[in-house]
Amino acid sequence: MNIALIGYGKMGKIIEEIAISRGHTITGKSSSKHPISTIDFSNTDVAIEFTAPHFAVPHIEYCVDNNVPVVVGTTAWNEKLPYIKDYVTNKNGSLLYASNFSIGVNIFFDINKRLSKLMAGYKEYKPSIEEIHHLEKLDAPSGTAVSLANDMMLENDNFSSWIHREDFKPETSKKQIPVTSFREDGVPGTHEVSYESEIDIIDIKHTAKNRTGFALGAVISAEWLVDKKGIYTMQDVINL
Repeated sequence: MNIALIGYGKMGKIIEEIAISRGHTITGKSSSKHPISTIDFSNTDVAIEFTAPHFAVPHIEYCVDNNVPVVVGTTAWNEKLPYIKDYVTNKNGSLLYASNFSIGVNIFFDINKRLSKLMAGYKEYKPSIEEIHHLEKLDAPSGTAVSLANDMMLENDNFSSWIHREDFKPETSKKQIPVTSFREDGVPGTHEVSYESEIDIIDIKHTAKNRTGFALGAVISAEWLVDKKGIYTMQDVINL
């Protein structure tokens, strides 16, 4: 399979190593010095995009316009998701996006949804989310933390919104979920969901040891997407 890498930072380089180890060929790389328009898409089966939030939408449009399926790992652009879904659908394109491509994190998402549903009947437990990432992480809260909070609200109607602060837990109203972000040197990504009552605490936690899991998941997603049309997420890939 021929893969174009849109974004060639730390993640792009790890994705390249994994893709090559799985027998794929890298046909082009874009970066701040080499924009996406420099890639020859005529010999590309699929693109993998990890850049910055303000680049994600035009990159998706460019791939769709060139009839190249695209896997997007950039986060914090989801306010444009309704527009992009229409764009991809109207042009018969192929898009797979996720807030996190780690298989472990996506299992964690499923556990979080199941736990949230179980906790709906126990209002004495107050939930919270905490996430820790490396200093280069551009968005806060992380896309993974946002997905966790949104899934919790979907499964438990005791909560209708979430509120975020950096470095300390925010004050919340009765129906809000507090989300706290920390940025520390060398932390690939840690997410913890807690339910606390006056008598005990229930915690579930995912800790990434390195970025390899994210990169491997992106390559697996590209392999899965290459011959499909439509809009998908990582949950479709691992069939949870």
